[in-house]
Amino acid sequence: MKTVLMVAEKPSLAQSIAKILSRGNMSSRKGLNGACSVHEYTGSFIGQSAHFKMTSVCGHVMTLDFIGKYNSWDKVDPAELFSKAPTEKKEANPKLTMVKFLQVEGRGCDCIVLWLDCDKEGENICFEVLDAVLPVMNKPRSTERTIYRAKFSSITDTDICNAMNHLGEPNRNEALSVDARQELDLRIGCAFTRFQTKYFQGKYGNLDSSLISFGPCQTPTLGFCVERHDKIQSFKPETYWVLQARVNPEKESSLTLDWDRVRVFDREVAQMFLNITKMAKEAKVESVSKKEKVKQRPLALNTVEMLRVASAALGMGPQHAMQIAERLYTQGYISYPRTETTHYPENFDLKGCLRQQANNPYWAETVKALLSEGINRPRKGHDAGDHPPITPMRAATEAELGGDGWRLYEYITRHFIATVSADCKYLQTTIAFSIGPERFTCVGKVVTSPGFTEIMPWHSIPLEESLPHCEKGDLFPIGEIKLLEKQTSPPDYLTEAELITLMEKHGIGTDASIPVHINNICQRNYVTVESGRRLKPTNLGIVLVHGYYKIDAELVLPTIRSAVEKQLNLIALGKANYHQVLEHTLDIFKRKFHYFVDSIAGMDELMEVSFSPLAATGKPLSRCGKCHRFMKYIQAKPSRLHCSHCDDTYSLPQNGTIKLYKELRCPLDDFELVLWSSGSRGKSYPLCPYCYNHPPFRDMKKGMGCNECTHPTCQHSLSMLGIGQCVECENGVLVLDSTSGPKWKMACNKCNVIVHFFENAHKVRVSPETCDLCDAALVDVDFNKAKSPLPGDETQHSGCVFCDPVFQDLVELKHAAMRHPMHRGGQGKRQGRGRGKGRRPGGRLNPKKPKDKMAALAAYFV
Repeated sequence: MKTVLMVAEKPSLAQSIAKILSRGNMSSRKGLNGACSVHEYTGSFIGQSAHFKMTSVCGHVMTLDFIGKYNSWDKVDPAELFSKAPTEKKEANPKLTMVKFLQVEGRGCDCIVLWLDCDKEGENICFEVLDAVLPVMNKPRSTERTIYRAKFSSITDTDICNAMNHLGEPNRNEALSVDARQELDLRIGCAFTRFQTKYFQGKYGNLDSSLISFGPCQTPTLGFCVERHDKIQSFKPETYWVLQARVNPEKESSLTLDWDRVRVFDREVAQMFLNITKMAKEAKVESVSKKEKVKQRPLALNTVEMLRVASAALGMGPQHAMQIAERLYTQGYISYPRTETTHYPENFDLKGCLRQQANNPYWAETVKALLSEGINRPRKGHDAGDHPPITPMRAATEAELGGDGWRLYEYITRHFIATVSADCKYLQTTIAFSIGPERFTCVGKVVTSPGFTEIMPWHSIPLEESLPHCEKGDLFPIGEIKLLEKQTSPPDYLTEAELITLMEKHGIGTDASIPVHINNICQRNYVTVESGRRLKPTNLGIVLVHGYYKIDAELVLPTIRSAVEKQLNLIALGKANYHQVLEHTLDIFKRKFHYFVDSIAGMDELMEVSFSPLAATGKPLSRCGKCHRFMKYIQAKPSRLHCSHCDDTYSLPQNGTIKLYKELRCPLDDFELVLWSSGSRGKSYPLCPYCYNHPPFRDMKKGMGCNECTHPTCQHSLSMLGIGQCVECENGVLVLDSTSGPKWKMACNKCNVIVHFFENAHKVRVSPETCDLCDAALVDVDFNKAKSPLPGDETQHSGCVFCDPVFQDLVELKHAAMRHPMHRGGQGKRQGRGRGKGRRPGGRLNPKKPKDKMAALAAYFV
C-alpha cells in the first residue's frame, strides 16, 4: 500500500481538507513541533489503495537572509548588499522546527500532494516543502510520478473533491517570481534602510522612528500620501459666485433651480447676471425631458475592492480586513480572499451558493425571490486567471462569526447577491427653465425598479422632492433669486480606500501585499491614521519624500516599481529569465544607491529644518565614562544616550523606561549604570551603556545588560546575581532583580519568565553556595519580625528557591507553568533540569579571554 503525504498551508486547513476527503473517518495526532497536527486515513489514490497523512506548514517554511557578517550594520558597507553579499534560505520560524517535522512525516512516503494556497506565494511554499521532503521520501521508479499539486478556491466538499480528482503539478516559474521579489526587496530595502537610518539617527534626536526604512513598494506608497499633502498645503482658495433661483409651481411648494453656468469667479459679472435675472417676474419652461436610466449592479468582488469597502464603509484597516477574510476562508465561510478576478467562470454554481443564503433573516426574501424568478448572469468583469471572485460558500449567523467577522461576511454576501440581482432602473426628469436670458435646470429621479439596491441599500437612489407636472411654455412665479458667495476648498487627505485604488492603478504591490505596505508606513511613523481612516503624513514622512524627489524622483515615483512588477509577472509566465531580471534590476538600483549616498546632503538640508540635532535633544541622565560629563537621554524612538562632548551615541533597550541606577558605575569603563524596566509587572535590569554597545567578553553579544554579563566579581553581573536555569527556556538563567523589593522577583535573562517570591522580605541575597539537589544558587532571605511568613517566627532563612520546602509557598511563577518537581506537588525523585547549569559562568566555567576593551584591565580578567 502506498503512503501519500499531503501538505496544506495552515493547520486549520489541513484538518478541514482531511475531514472532507476522509468523510470524517480519520485519526489525528500532534506533530513533533506541537504546532501542526497529522490526520491519517485510508482511501484510494489514482486507482490504488493508499494510506494518507495530511498535515500542514504555518505559512513560509524558509525565509531569505544575508549570511553571517552581512547581517551586521556596523561591519558591512550597505553598497556591498547589492551584489557581493551572499544570501541563504533560513527557517522562517526556527522554534517550529518545520523542516525536521516535514522530514519526519515525509520519511518513507511514496507520493506527495501539495495543498498550498493557489497563488504565487503558495507555489513558492510548494517548492520549500519539496526541498525538505524529497530527500527522505522513497525513491520512485524511473518514470513514476510522485509530486502532485491540488488546485482549489474554497474549502467546500465539491471543490476539494474536484481538486483531488484533477491533480496537476506545481508551477516553478511562479515560485521563481516570488524568489526574485524576495531577493530584490531584501537587497534594495536593506541597503537604503541601513544607510539612511545610520546617517540620520546619528545626527538627529527627535525623528521618533526606530527605523528609517526604504522599500521599493513602501516608499512610492508613502509618496502618494505626501503628494496629496503637498496639494493641500499649496492650495490657495478662490472665491466664486453662484446664482440660485427658486420658483413656486404651487402656493405651498418651491423648487430650487441649478444655474447652467454653474459658477463665475468675477464678482461684477455675477452681479450683472443677478440684475438681468431680477428683471424677470416669471420662469418659463423651455423643455421637459424624461429618460429611463440604469444604475448597474456591481462587478463580482475581488481583493482590492473588498479592502476598499472594508476601509471606507466598515472602518477596518486593510491589514485587519485581510486577516479576518483569511480566517473566514480557512473556516470555510468564503472562497479564497486573494484574487484579482471580477468575472465568474461559466461553470460556477451561482445558484448553489445563493441557495445557501435562503434562510438568513437579513436577506431570505430577496434570495427566495431571485431563485423563483431566475437569477441574472453577473456582469462580465476581468479574468486574471487566478481564483474566482470572493463568494460566500456557506451560511453563517452573527452569533457564529461575531463582531468584525460578521460585518465583513455580511458585506461579501450582500455584494454576491447584488451581482446576480437586476440592475436598478429609474426615470430621470429634466426641466429646463429660462429666467430672462439665463438658463436654469431642475432634475428629479423616480425609481421604477430598485433591483440590486434592495440588498445594498447604501447604493439606492436618494429620495427627492417630486417635480411638478408641466409642459413647454408653462410659466412659474419666481420666489427668489440670490447670489451665493463660496470658496473653492482643498482636497482632503487620502483615505486608505483611495490609496488602495492608486496603488492598484500604478501597479504598486499585489492584492496580497498592498495591506502590508500600508501597514508599514503607519508602523514606521511616516503617516498617522486620522478620523475617517485618512492618512496624514508626519514630518518625517514628508521630509523623506521631499528628499527623494530632490535627489532622485524615481525612488519615490511609482513608475520604476511598476516596471519591476511587470518583469516579475513575466518570470511567472515563463517569458523572462529569473537571473537576468534580478541582475538588471539590482544594477539599476545599485547605481541609484551610489548617487543617493553622494547626494545625501540634499535630504540632510531638509532634515535640518524639521528636526533637532542630537546635542540639542533629550535631558541629562548619566555620566560618560570617558569625559565624565552628563550624557543626554533621548526618549524619541529609538531611545538612546548621546554624549555631545565625545560625540558618541549609545543605543539602549527599547519599549521600556530608563532611569539612573543609584549613580553606580561599571568597574570596567566607569560609565554610570542605568536601569531599564518594562513596568511594575514586567522585568527590569541594570546595564552599562558602553558594555551594552561594545561587549567586553567574548561570550557576550551586543545588546546584553548586566543580567547577562560574565564579569566574575561585579555585584550586578550574572555571576553574582544568577540563581538557576530558567524553568521554561533552554539557555536562560533566572537572575535576581535586586531593585524589586519589597515585591521581590527573579527574571529570566532570555525569555519573559518572571518568578515572584518572598514578598515583604527586608533583604534577599544570592549566596555563593549551591543546592546539592539541583545545583541552583542558594538564597539568603531576611524578613522583618512582624511580617515574617517563616515557621517558628524565624526572620532569616537560607535555602534553594526550587527545592527547599520552607520556600515552597513563597514562590509564584508568571507567564509560564512551573516545571520544577517541587512545585508540581510530586515529591518523588527530584529529576529537575539541573537548575544551576550555566550559572556563574565567570566563576564556574573556564573563563574565556575577554576582548581588549581596556588594556589596563586585561591581565586582571585573564
